[in-house]
Amino acid sequence: MISALDLFRIGLGPSSSHTVGPMRIVTAFLVELRERGRLGEVARVRIGLQGSLALTGEGHGTPDACIIGLCGYRPETVDPQEAYAAVADVRATGRVTLLGEREIGFDPQTDLVLDFASMPDLHPNGMVLSAYDAAGARIDEADFYSTGGGFFSSRAQLEQTARNDQLIFGPPVRLPFGSGAQLLEICAHEDMAICEVVLANEAAWRPEAETLAGLDAIAQAMNACIDRGLSREGHLPGELKVRRRARAIHQNLIARPQDNQAETLMDWLNLYAMAVNEENASGGRVVTAPTNGAAGIIPSLLRQYCSEGNNAIAVKARRYLLTAAGIGMLYKQRASISGAEMGCQGEVGVACSMAAAGLAAVWGGTPEQVTAAAEIGMEHNLGLTCDPVGGLVQIPCIERNAIAAVKAVNAAKLALHAGETPRVSLDQVIETMRQTGVDMSSKYKETSQGGLAINVVAC
Repeated sequence: MISALDLFRIGLGPSSSHTVGPMRIVTAFLVELRERGRLGEVARVRIGLQGSLALTGEGHGTPDACIIGLCGYRPETVDPQEAYAAVADVRATGRVTLLGEREIGFDPQTDLVLDFASMPDLHPNGMVLSAYDAAGARIDEADFYSTGGGFFSSRAQLEQTARNDQLIFGPPVRLPFGSGAQLLEICAHEDMAICEVVLANEAAWRPEAETLAGLDAIAQAMNACIDRGLSREGHLPGELKVRRRARAIHQNLIARPQDNQAETLMDWLNLYAMAVNEENASGGRVVTAPTNGAAGIIPSLLRQYCSEGNNAIAVKARRYLLTAAGIGMLYKQRASISGAEMGCQGEVGVACSMAAAGLAAVWGGTPEQVTAAAEIGMEHNLGLTCDPVGGLVQIPCIERNAIAAVKAVNAAKLALHAGETPRVSLDQVIETMRQTGVDMSSKYKETSQGGLAINVVAC
């Protein structure tokens, strides 16, 4: 089991797998050297980016993320402006201070390599980190993989086989579940809602008060990200010169008479999702939910249905986020939330499924209706490809989040209106997503080698 506060984590855009994950990997590599008492010997660090990290690394900001990690900044706490200023200084001086402690020479042209020829064997997002002493002797070398959502694993961890098909890491939780069917059985046996099951399990990591405070902080960060996105204009970074649209749409909406027409509701959902993903595309602070490329969907519904103004209502927001997290855990356990493994169905599709489940719970749905909403949310995202134009998390990513936010609301409504047991279970649709991702051509899994990425002129 993983914690809800690991599934929702604050970080920097534009990609959890290509920025947050590599940032954490580089820092972890250096911290391990420091713990072994060898950081003081390091005179050179070389980082090799492989697979999708090489193919779309430039557009996704991976090289800058690696430099930020070398400096020791952590994605959940670093100020974006401070981080990017540090990157500019390293590029200008050719010097970096590892973890803020040891200064060495660092040339991004030779020490930070986009290895297009190497395709990693265990996961498409591979990194090889090497450390050398002043004589050029190698002190250490390690393979890591950024597995989506800011999570990462070493080669040894990915090669390790689970005992009895069970997870072999993490603390024991009170009510473990590894499938939607098991989750529903627990809800029935314990007479608990899905959010209550997830909250009970969070006690394995921290006291309940700390978990609730963490959820409140996540909700606050989501709303703050929307507010920043609504206040900014101009063009997003990169060769596409995509113009920010959220602020103009917002000004248009608040100038119109307020009504409850479906079209107006759709406008607000679109707006909130786009505001988040424009912030993400600019490298700003977002909440991974469950990835950065899909970060706008869950906040959009949170703002519309669990908030007053820009302040989340704690009881609603907690129920929404805990329920969504419970569903997200199933995708993380049984398939993947990595676009490089599953295509965009593993990012936007999973976020749509999570948001639909959370909203169904807020609207009073039973556990069966909640999982039905999650199933509907994914069923109509199956086969969704990840083909970012120019390797940037902009086209089609920003609009795709907006469309998925509206789709999540519809999925929740359909589930609550249903009067019979769904013919397709949540477990079946998760397995279908996994199989579809395995069968999908690598051209359509975050490589920019197919789809829109080759049919749209980038500049």
